[in-house]
Amino acid sequence: MSELPTITVEEIDRQLPQTQCGKCGHPGCWPYAQAIAAGEAINKCPPGGESTVKALAELLDRPEVPLEQSAERPKLAVIREDECIGCVKCLRACPVDAIVGAAKRMHTVIEHECTGCELCIDPCPVDCIDIVPHPGWEQAEDEHEQQAWLEHRAALGRKRFHARNERLERKQADREARRRERMSRRSERSPTESVAKPSERPITTSASARPVRDQRSTRAARAAARAAVRRLEQRLERTRQQDQETASIEAELSRARQRLADIDAQHEAEPRQSASSEAAADTGSDAATLNRLRMAISAADQARQRARRQLSHAERRGSDADREEARATLEEAEDMHQRAVASLDQALTLDS
Repeated sequence: MSELPTITVEEIDRQLPQTQCGKCGHPGCWPYAQAIAAGEAINKCPPGGESTVKALAELLDRPEVPLEQSAERPKLAVIREDECIGCVKCLRACPVDAIVGAAKRMHTVIEHECTGCELCIDPCPVDCIDIVPHPGWEQAEDEHEQQAWLEHRAALGRKRFHARNERLERKQADREARRRERMSRRSERSPTESVAKPSERPITTSASARPVRDQRSTRAARAAARAAVRRLEQRLERTRQQDQETASIEAELSRARQRLADIDAQHEAEPRQSASSEAAADTGSDAATLNRLRMAISAADQARQRARRQLSHAERRGSDADREEARATLEEAEDMHQRAVASLDQALTLDS
């Protein structure tokens, strides 16, 4: 009697929609595929719907069962950019790095990379993210085009999910390496003063001990004052940077309002047209998307430069904790800039 072929996790993962939403109870489609391979139920994926249950049942030779939750149509997250405060919490929550922006700068969702997982909704402190039907799905004219679109989205979602996890693992490994290096340097430092043995410690009377206490009190007061000066210097530098950021934001806001006014005026002046005007509108939408991505790159570059200045200041005057925080901020700014550049390159490729 021949043995049944072994079904791999990769084969199971290929049947899942790659939204990475966690609605199955696992942190992504790959972990759910691993759980299915270990015997878990195949009906826990609302974005996949009945078609995913059917495909998994055929692959694993299991009976088809109804979905635990109602099936969901493809979705897209849309940020109301005029309400965004630039907190970057949605960037950290996105499992496929489909949101670009920088701290205290406008964020935007890359439409063709968003899986509609909804994981960015809860972290947003100002509730400025909407979930809408995905235009890519809505524009498909028949089931064949819909299936092709789903397969493309799944392939891209899988690729970006694994790329993000690898990036986070590298960052964690780098931080651990730096922490071990700091601990090693500290352990190698030799004490500058030896501690006197109990028998060698001078015996002091209350009168002779008073100057020692006064010296200790003076040293403590100087240390506290020095720390206060350092904190105030840091606050002053942050305030100056915030003033510069405020002026930059106000200038960007003024330009954005002017662009909106120009668009509204043009829309009111021109009559509606049929097919040709719809094509022009699509082109304008593409141009607006490219413009937003270029603005995101500019904002990310400014955040990167600001993070470099903060790191330089921390290396001169800050503590180990300050330097570690500054390095982490710079790493995050570098990642945001790279992702923004990559997103623009991909958008330009699709546009061409």
